[in-house]
Amino acid sequence: MHHFFAYLSRMKFIQRWGLMRNTRSENIQEHSLEVAMIAHALAIIKNRFFRGQVDPERVMALAVFHEVSEVITGDLATPIKYFNPEIENAYHKIEKVAKKKLINMLPQDLQDDYENLLFVQQEDWQNWRLVKAADKISAYLKCVEELKGGNQEFSKALKTIKVELDRLDLPEAAYFMKHFLPSYSLTLDELN
Repeated sequence: MHHFFAYLSRMKFIQRWGLMRNTRSENIQEHSLEVAMIAHALAIIKNRFFRGQVDPERVMALAVFHEVSEVITGDLATPIKYFNPEIENAYHKIEKVAKKKLINMLPQDLQDDYENLLFVQQEDWQNWRLVKAADKISAYLKCVEELKGGNQEFSKALKTIKVELDRLDLPEAAYFMKHFLPSYSLTLDELN
């Protein structure tokens, strides 16, 4: 019996934004789907408009699995995770142990395939940059959604994440923000 997928199915129980009041809670499973869709789009945009040569499906697969260690570690709030380098390094070590534990829940014949998805490989550095950007865009969209619902708790986070997105200096992320982000502020009637 192998527990890997049973553990992953528990992603729906891990809530994000634990230190902030939310008008709608968000779990890491739905977050991972959103990140995967955005990362896939960023890869296509990169290839189509910015002479990229990345595999959108690979980028999407990496994004699907980017939060899986949190079924073991939980979601550590960003202000804590990045409070200082010592805590950040310790958390990365904990994540690595959690990922190894998950990998060991697979049959031996499948472990290499999933290790290639859970751990950053040198040849995937461009792909992971897109996943990181998609993760930030997803966080930004959460802020937009919360502000749209009247929750000012996310106003500072929105500004902070926007600065972080700009620092990434990825034209495909800027393209996504310019061409797709404005729609997220519209009502359903306005989208129709």
